[in-house]
Amino acid sequence: MSSLQVGLAVAGGLILGGVIAYNTWASRRNTPRQAVPENRPVSPQDRSDPTGEPGMAHPDRVEPAFDPTGALPPLGPLPVPEKRPRLDALIDVITPVALDGKVVSGDAALAALPHTRRVGSKPFAVEGLNEQSRDWEFPVAGQRYTALQAGVQLANRTGALNEIEFSEYVMKTQAFADSVGGAPDFPEMLDEVARGRELDQFAGGHDAQLGFMLRARGAAWSPGFVQQQASKLGFVAGVIPGRMVLPSSEPGLPSILGLSFDPQAALSEDPTQSAVTEVALSLDVPQVHRNEQPFARLRDAAFALAEAMDGVITDDAGHPLRPEMIETIGSDLQHLYDTLDAHDLAAGSAQARRLFS
Repeated sequence: MSSLQVGLAVAGGLILGGVIAYNTWASRRNTPRQAVPENRPVSPQDRSDPTGEPGMAHPDRVEPAFDPTGALPPLGPLPVPEKRPRLDALIDVITPVALDGKVVSGDAALAALPHTRRVGSKPFAVEGLNEQSRDWEFPVAGQRYTALQAGVQLANRTGALNEIEFSEYVMKTQAFADSVGGAPDFPEMLDEVARGRELDQFAGGHDAQLGFMLRARGAAWSPGFVQQQASKLGFVAGVIPGRMVLPSSEPGLPSILGLSFDPQAALSEDPTQSAVTEVALSLDVPQVHRNEQPFARLRDAAFALAEAMDGVITDDAGHPLRPEMIETIGSDLQHLYDTLDAHDLAAGSAQARRLFS
């Protein structure tokens, strides 16, 4: 074999090796990052840049200002969750049902309730004044009640109570009152509808649902990788595929934060090959008490996940959010909390949770 043939054979081997190496590198780059078993030490690949080149720096990378050793200040006292939100004149139409001195059993009141507990898009409820405890409560079998009242919510996120809904409320309440032998005393429809519109206008101007997007810089993530990183921050699986929540510190209250990604990826037959390129973090402000420090938790979760998953924090439109911009959002949020407090609709209270639902 001549030297030329030997040279060509060597060159061909190098080219073939280069093609194989490139294909291997490209395959690793495009494979979604996987969850790391907890009993296995993290490999250099897991610590490296997702392109497979350890230590590669991004000149335009914005590092999150997250201190993993830092801790949130101690939480303040949180409200005890109510078993059932009580009717409140601030956000409900309330109609007394006179009983003429009679006592109605809880069994009779429950039997007289309408089949649906809604009027249009608004919750409908009945309460009784317990003969023993003297507290207003949802009727309970075996108890006796000396007074009854019905109510419908004035507004929620679907809008204000309208005339048609008020008329339906009157019919349902009258039917209930007839069944228990009572007489309802309805307020003026136009006054209550006007109150509903006013409350709806206030709620519309003070509703806030914050969200940050976390987008992959390089390699995509597998659902298992996302779930593993989020679980390290206290998130647990939600009911809907592709959703996780950060539970409240008080049982029975709404979750503090939500985290969601493509549900189709979560339901894939082979989740390890499903590619997730963005994760949404959300906070429903009126639903969570400010003493839970929900915004601080939202901010720190976004920073921690961005660092651990090599992602960039953006708004819904994909514009990067720098730490100082996020802090400005937090400052504005404090004014909203103060306004809700001043109107007896503190974030996380039963009234706020019902109004902003």
